[in-house]
Amino acid sequence: VQLQASGGGLVQAGGSLRLSCLASGSIFSRARVGWFHQGPGKQREMVASISSDGRTTYADSVKGRFTISRDNVEDMVYLQMNSLKPEDTAVYYCAAVRSKIVIVNGDMYEYWGQGTLVTVSS
Repeated sequence: VQLQASGGGLVQAGGSLRLSCLASGSIFSRARVGWFHQGPGKQREMVASISSDGRTTYADSVKGRFTISRDNVEDMVYLQMNSLKPEDTAVYYCAAVRSKIVIVNGDMYEYWGQGTLVTVSS
C-alpha cells in the first residue's frame, strides 16, 4: 500500500482544513487508516483512525472538531479539521495497518504516507 497525504496549509485559528489521503494497493479497503500528527519538539500522536467498516476513534484533543471518513471506492481517507487551534500546528501523516482492532501506537502501523504541514496562526 502506498499512501499520499495532501491538503495542508496555513489557516487562521478558528478556520478549517480538509486533509486527504490517497491510497494505492489492494488491501486498502480492509485496512484501518489513521491520521497522526507531530508538532515541533513533540512526539507523534494519533489524531483519529477509522476501521475498514467505518468505525472511528479520536484523540480527546480533537473530539468534536475533527472528523475522519473514508471512501473505499476511491481509496481515499479524509480528515476534516474545524475550529483549528494554534496547538494543532503539526505535520500530519496518514498511515494504514491491517487490523480490525483500534491501534493507537504509530509503530504498529505498516504503511505511511509523506506528511503534510498544517500551520494554524493565532
